[in-house]
Formats: sequence, structure tokens, C-alpha cells
Amino acid sequence: MSVLVGRMTLAGVGLIGGSLGLAARKAGLVREVVGFGRTRANLDVALQRGLIDRVATDEAAAADADLIVLATPVATCARLAERFRAHARPTTVLTDVGSVKGSLVAELEAAWPDPRRVVGAHPIAGNERAGAAAAEADLFRGRLCIVTPTPRTDPGAAALVRALWEGVGARVETMTPETHDAILARVSHLPHLVAYALVAAVAGRTEDGRTLLDYAGSGFVDTTRIAASPAEVWRDIALGNRPALAAALSEFRAALDAIEHAMKSGDATALERMLAAAAQVRQRLGAKP
Repeated sequence: MSVLVGRMTLAGVGLIGGSLGLAARKAGLVREVVGFGRTRANLDVALQRGLIDRVATDEAAAADADLIVLATPVATCARLAERFRAHARPTTVLTDVGSVKGSLVAELEAAWPDPRRVVGAHPIAGNERAGAAAAEADLFRGRLCIVTPTPRTDPGAAALVRALWEGVGARVETMTPETHDAILARVSHLPHLVAYALVAAVAGRTEDGRTLLDYAGSGFVDTTRIAASPAEVWRDIALGNRPALAAALSEFRAALDAIEHAMKSGDATALERMLAAAAQVRQRLGAKP
């Protein structure tokens, strides 16, 4: 594949940023990848693993970059954009990988010298691991990446970001930031908060002197796997997508209340009907390619 970007700066070289750097280098999409991050130790791992070509430890990481990818917790992205803006070219495209788009894209457009060069993006891929050591070259292959241009976005900038994600194997879909946030609140953000809440409800509890978690089987472990994700990442996502996530929590609470009501009232028919309907949906989801 032909080169898309001369110099790409990755602000944040963890699972997502590092995997993007590794995949883009492997596919020949970039000539140089510059890594910027908080800890030198993680950047050294990224360098050793070939996720990046060189390390930059200050705002000069943005110098001569054709594309800057913000792959840090969403609450830090706008501050990074403000730090980088004085060192970036007028034509530099700024994008991100955050799981929240509405508030974040607006903040990035306000922080960047040319808001037309801001393109929101969210690869729906990953796991609970973190850091450069967790990066995988094939993390995005066959996975969905949502690109969220606004009426201000330059079509050429959006096309570059789309081509980058397609070049690392992702399926790209375009939608508004608001639509993205409404969807992801239900299918990503809500499950994470539910997993954290389930762990919190059981952690530290005992029954007849026995610690409950000592008896946790695969059902509990599988259901709560994503609660091992970095807390700062999901703190920022929850706060950044508050309106849509609050609505999603209310919807979940109503579904849980309905199950509880059927159970307490001994309504076996209603309880089985709700469980069977959910099971059928989950079975179809598991059959998706």
C-alpha cells in the first residue's frame, strides 16, 4: 500500500495508539511515527517493539507532523491539542481515538488553529490490557472504526483519516458525533459501568465467614472481565458522555426492575419470557461474523 502520511505523531502509545503505530508501519502507510507520552519507560518499550520510530518528550513532537493522533484518556486530549498547536503545521490533521465524540470533537475544534483539520475517530477494538507491551499489529483488522466529521470538517482531512483506518484493516463507518455517543453509551459505556458495579457489589463481602469472590466461577469472571480496564480511561468516558450514558443507565435500571418484579411476584411465565427473549438476541449476536 502507498504511503499516506509522511510523519505521524502518536500522543499516547498504549494499546490503541501503539497498535495503530505498529499496524501503520507494517502496512507501509507512514514514513515516520513519532511517539509522545507520559512515561519514558513505556516509550522505550514502544521503541524496542517497533511501534514508533523515535521518541519526543515535549511539544516539539508535533513539529512537521502531517497527522497527530491523540490516543490518551479523553479528558487530556483538548489540553494536548492546545500544547501542540503552536508547533504544528497549518495543514496538520488532528484526530483522536476516544470513545466519546460529541464533547471531545467540539473541544478539539475549539483548540486547533484550523477546526476544519480536526477529525474525530473511534476504533471499536481493544481489551482490558494497557501500555505499549499490549499493542497488536492486527488489533483493528476486521473491526469497526467510526469516523465522526462535523459540518466544519475538511473532506480531504476526513478522507485521510478514513484511509488510515482502512489501511490497517478496519471497516470504517461515518456518523455524527451525537449519533456515535448515543449508540456507544448503550453498547460499550453501559456494559463497562455495569461490570464495575457488579465487582463493587460483591468485593469484600462474606457469607458465613467465607469470602464471596473465592467462589467466583467463569460466569462472574467472564461478565466482569472489562472491569479490569484502566479506571482513568472509563472515568473520563463516563463523565464525557454523561447525558447519553445517564439515559442508558435508566433504561438498564428499568430492564433490571422488570426482571426483579417478575421474580419477586413469582411470575414464572413473565420471567422466562424476558430471559428467553434476551437469550435469543445474545445468540444472534454471538453468530455475527
